[in-house]
Amino acid sequence: MQATKQDNPLGTEKISRLILKFSVPAIVGMLVNALYNIVDRIYIGNSPDLGQNGLGGITVVFPLMLISLAIGVLFGSGGATAFSIKLGQKDTEGAEKVLGNAFLMLVLSSATFMVLGKMFLERILCFLGASDVILPFASEYMNWILVGSVFATTSLGLNNFMRADGNPRLAMMTMFLGAGTNIVLDPIFIYGLKMGMAGAAIATIISQFFSFIWVITYFTGKKSNRSLRLKNLKLDFSILKNIVTLGMPPFALQLVGSLLNSILNKSLLRYGGDIAISGMGIINSLQTLMIMPIIGLNQGLQPIVSFNFGARNFERVKKAALIGMAAATAITSSGFLLVRFFPNLLISMFNRTPELVEFTKPALLAWMLCMPIIGFQIIGSNFFQAIARPTAAMFLTLTRQLIFLIPAIIILPRIWGIKGLWYAAPLADALAAVLTATWFYFGVKGLERHADKVNAKQGKIVTDIDGIG
Repeated sequence: MQATKQDNPLGTEKISRLILKFSVPAIVGMLVNALYNIVDRIYIGNSPDLGQNGLGGITVVFPLMLISLAIGVLFGSGGATAFSIKLGQKDTEGAEKVLGNAFLMLVLSSATFMVLGKMFLERILCFLGASDVILPFASEYMNWILVGSVFATTSLGLNNFMRADGNPRLAMMTMFLGAGTNIVLDPIFIYGLKMGMAGAAIATIISQFFSFIWVITYFTGKKSNRSLRLKNLKLDFSILKNIVTLGMPPFALQLVGSLLNSILNKSLLRYGGDIAISGMGIINSLQTLMIMPIIGLNQGLQPIVSFNFGARNFERVKKAALIGMAAATAITSSGFLLVRFFPNLLISMFNRTPELVEFTKPALLAWMLCMPIIGFQIIGSNFFQAIARPTAAMFLTLTRQLIFLIPAIIILPRIWGIKGLWYAAPLADALAAVLTATWFYFGVKGLERHADKVNAKQGKIVTDIDGIG
């Protein structure tokens, strides 16, 4: 059965209305999803038994958790892009094959991650910068988190498909269900049952399990437009190749993020000690809250851009990207103003220890100095992924963290100490934004110039995904 315009209005409905329809639920959902770790940090940071050291423990395990997230993004975002393009080409059978292969790889790869993580956990945490003081807190938390990695990774990955299937509100409900459960269970396990770090992790696992059941029920039930079918649960390497190709830019971003945080933790320990790691845990949480809306906006944009690209409607592709960039800039500018005017209040949500608040305030103000331009850079780099240009997307995605930020983190503290570390972020943000703006300008100009040629050749630009199905 072929997809119709009634099934998916991405090719006809007004762009601004589509962005609101798809992105607002995704933004709300990503904010709620961010609460998984942030709520843990708030409860842990305010626990008399855990406090500053508990915050440090979660900060140390963050690079390892990013690897789990990277797996979900690789097969979820990459698969959803291929899925959307197939729907734009009116190939429903090919879209369902993409869904089946992505689901199978989400389960297999996350299970492998869990086993390897369990086997080498303490060695990994020491490599990530855990001190003797913080290691017990980090180990207790991550030992339990690994148990639920299959639930977390699979539900995250399939949520991308739920949006691409035309149900962004149900995708948002996946995150509401998980984060809402976590918010309720955290104080019960941490304070009521006095289970400490293990309690925070167990609450997270239970909430992730509920999200997992939700997405599986959707794709095996009657509400989905395209279903998860048993016949498609077999690996097709031509499909996998294209999923991985399209998912590689955000996957690489998450892996580089893991590497970045590992290097950052070691630098923090060297130049500032355990208090610097705890402070960065707070900064990471606040930055996550401010960037997650951009990730949600991008997730809402992806099916709109990809569908219209598959349908060869390039004017709609360009218009969606420009509106998305304007919205992203407005969101990050709002976050910047919050940090400027209310730094003490934001930091105190996690811990009220005067020493920690005093240490973290100047670090927060410096780290987020260029926050307004981060949104543009994220949307601009992911635009190329959505139009099946993964090499350009990967390059632009990696510029901030790998090409600019990691060298800055290594070099600047050697000159200016801990202050150099804080100002490494805005330097990288500014350089990455300039590069992305240049690349996007010429990319859009090229898209306009060759639109007729691409239409005449039936979308030669998408040869990378022609093998699907």
